[in-house]
Amino acid sequence: MDNTETRSILDTPFFLSTETVEQFHENGWVKLDNIMGQDDLQPYRKAIQAEVSQRQKDFKPLQERDTYGKAFLQIMNLWRSNEVIRQFVMAKRFAGIAAKLLGVEKVRIYHDQALFKEAGGGPTPWHQDQYYWPLDTDKTLTMWMPLVDLNESMGILQFASGSHRHENKEQIAISDQSNHYFDELVHHNAYSISDLKSICAGDATFHYGWTMHYAPGNIGNRMREVMTVIYFADGAKVTQPDHVHKETDLRQWLPGCQAGDLAASPINPVV
Repeated sequence: MDNTETRSILDTPFFLSTETVEQFHENGWVKLDNIMGQDDLQPYRKAIQAEVSQRQKDFKPLQERDTYGKAFLQIMNLWRSNEVIRQFVMAKRFAGIAAKLLGVEKVRIYHDQALFKEAGGGPTPWHQDQYYWPLDTDKTLTMWMPLVDLNESMGILQFASGSHRHENKEQIAISDQSNHYFDELVHHNAYSISDLKSICAGDATFHYGWTMHYAPGNIGNRMREVMTVIYFADGAKVTQPDHVHKETDLRQWLPGCQAGDLAASPINPVV
């Protein structure tokens, strides 16, 4: 399949049933199969791999990193440095899914990020993404797409179903502390934990910004290659940061915006 055909797939709508949307609203997450065929995915995987490989030299050796650093190689906004990756991140197919799940007409990009968990990489602590985002809406979600087939030994994302209704009132960033805090909340509230034994390249999970989630360490012998894209509802406004992590996100992902402004910087396009 040539590049023109592959790009057309990225612009083709993906069917979502009413039941699937309701499941997302109820559980705070959903897994969708075969959003992209594996052959169609390959040129984008190669481009993402190349960017990660080039920047991997900037990371300390695995054993010298803290808990967060051991969880994955995290590289953000690849769409701004690579045209092929830009096509992937700006795909109307993915954005259409995000908009339907959120129940909005249009969504914007917050940022993308490659999350490559090395063989021997540690667990990703329990956390909630929206803790970091200075946005006045809960209509936010992350698409998490493996670029290779994953089995349970490689660190598949796990979700606490229904936990998106519980805000991070303790203001805890992803850390050993957040892992302990949210683990206790998960057990106290008896949230059901997703049990994904495997997920194929081109499948994807989608989860709300407030959905509690974590990933085990990668005890396999190869890299867990994952690409993510974060979306939020068009029309959202910027809130006044109430902690340093939101201040950092405001500068980095909403440059030039201030509290009360539309969240619509040049790097947050409508898709």
